[in-house]
Amino acid sequence: MLKLLKSVSFIHIVILLAGSSVFAQEKAPFWNDVQTIKAYDQQYAPPKDPILFIGSSSIRKWVDFYKSFGAYRVLNRGIGGAVTNDVDRYLNDIVFPYHPKQLVIYVGENDLISSPDAETVLNDFKKLYTDIRVKLPVVPIVYLTIKGSPSRAKYQEKAKKANLLIAQFIKAQKNIVYLDVYQPMLDKNNNMQPSLFTQDMLHMNATGYQIWNKLLIPYLLKD
Repeated sequence: MLKLLKSVSFIHIVILLAGSSVFAQEKAPFWNDVQTIKAYDQQYAPPKDPILFIGSSSIRKWVDFYKSFGAYRVLNRGIGGAVTNDVDRYLNDIVFPYHPKQLVIYVGENDLISSPDAETVLNDFKKLYTDIRVKLPVVPIVYLTIKGSPSRAKYQEKAKKANLLIAQFIKAQKNIVYLDVYQPMLDKNNNMQPSLFTQDMLHMNATGYQIWNKLLIPYLLKD
């Protein structure tokens, strides 16, 4: 009987260790994306001291990105699908190594789905901002507000409240601009405009990005 108990205990230990091993091997979200970016940087040297764009797919899929900002030294390191905490997790990989002279940030929209309330969206942004300021205490930042996407209409009240809370937070900070892209993308009746989006009604088309370009360019630093 004692031998049987020892045998059962050993099996349980093996199962627990195997489970721990599998857990340890699990990669954080977007780990592969970040490794791809880092490998690309090894082959093609990124620009020195760029204006660095970070955030989710609205950054990554920026239509005609390098053409739109041809007069500036820019670098796009958006990660499609990322929430604010994902960007925060990889600051040491896709932000600090580039020594950016300016940051353009778009985060928060994907958080609307997973975050229980606007306050959580705010708190996640505050953590990201605080972590950035540890190593980049005075680098100018442009924060692009959460946009209104037709496919996520049910989250718009949360989006508007999150934008308001983040605006209040940014007002008390230095060297950061709160750039509203939500209102300029609405029509004269304050409705979202599907014509600014691709077929998925989430990502913008060239017309949508033209609005962003016009709003953003006056704030970008020239060499």
